[in-house]
Amino acid sequence: MHEKQKRIVSSLAVVIGTLWITAAALAQAPQKYPVKPVRMLSGAFGSPSDILSRTLGPRLAEMWGQPVVIENRPGAAGTIAATLLAQATPDGYTLLLISAQFTIGAAMHSKLPYDPLKDFAGVTQIGFSTSVLPVHPALGPKTLKDFIAYARARPGKILFSSGGGGSSTHLSAERFNAAAGIKAVHVGFKGTPDALLEVAGERVQYCIVGLGSALPLIKNGRLLPLAVSTQQRSPLLPDVPSITEVVPGFGRDGSHSLLAPARTPMAIRNQISRDVARVFEMPEVKAKLAAQAYQSEPTTPLEHDKILRQQIRDFGEIVQRLGLKAK
Repeated sequence: MHEKQKRIVSSLAVVIGTLWITAAALAQAPQKYPVKPVRMLSGAFGSPSDILSRTLGPRLAEMWGQPVVIENRPGAAGTIAATLLAQATPDGYTLLLISAQFTIGAAMHSKLPYDPLKDFAGVTQIGFSTSVLPVHPALGPKTLKDFIAYARARPGKILFSSGGGGSSTHLSAERFNAAAGIKAVHVGFKGTPDALLEVAGERVQYCIVGLGSALPLIKNGRLLPLAVSTQQRSPLLPDVPSITEVVPGFGRDGSHSLLAPARTPMAIRNQISRDVARVFEMPEVKAKLAAQAYQSEPTTPLEHDKILRQQIRDFGEIVQRLGLKAK
């Protein structure tokens, strides 16, 4: 090979090497996200998860410069939406806002169309709805401590209602009963409104349901609130204690969370998590959530993965103790 040819080959090798290094660097560099519309799946229209989705969606869209399309996928206790997410491309463009029903379903059902631990990646915890424990004013006890003493003196003789067997309202009450040392009989109804009306009608002694649903009956005096489920007292009921003030062993309700398909890049999950936290710092969002007695508690993706697993374990223990495991 002539000297001139050698120089040409050497120059080409340098150029090719430079191009290869540049391509490799570009491949490894974080890509801009999002560059197209993001799809956010949620439950039934008007449900808490839907309301949260529509609170987050427009504000994330404004940050990202891309539409966030809210897609309601109700049915089968959330398994329809979760199945769609499990089958979606893991690129951050399909997300799912879940409620506690996701972890309850994972605890109750051994056969689901997805693996609740392997098919999803945590993005961020969203937060907690405030639940309340109300009784009829004529029942007698005026404080949670007095009510626990009242219930313990009547093992197996008092009733508590819920929005249905295996619902979050059912398992929250069972968790309270275990922590407080109460033995009561469960009566399930078609939904939370019926569960509340049974307490207001003095046919059932108590329940644990969302504060938003119970507040009208509390304000008109038909129900007496004894405690709330959140760690701190609710601004809507500042004189009503948290259950943990009286029963330290009570574990609060499952949380709302944002999930992505498994194998979604951590860089994208971290960005969404940070941006969701920024939304919750907006004054108008804080005011809106406070009016709904909602407590936001965003986390990192890794923190949320641990929380999700712990909630499934916690509900699994309750389900096993009560014999609720679906066959």
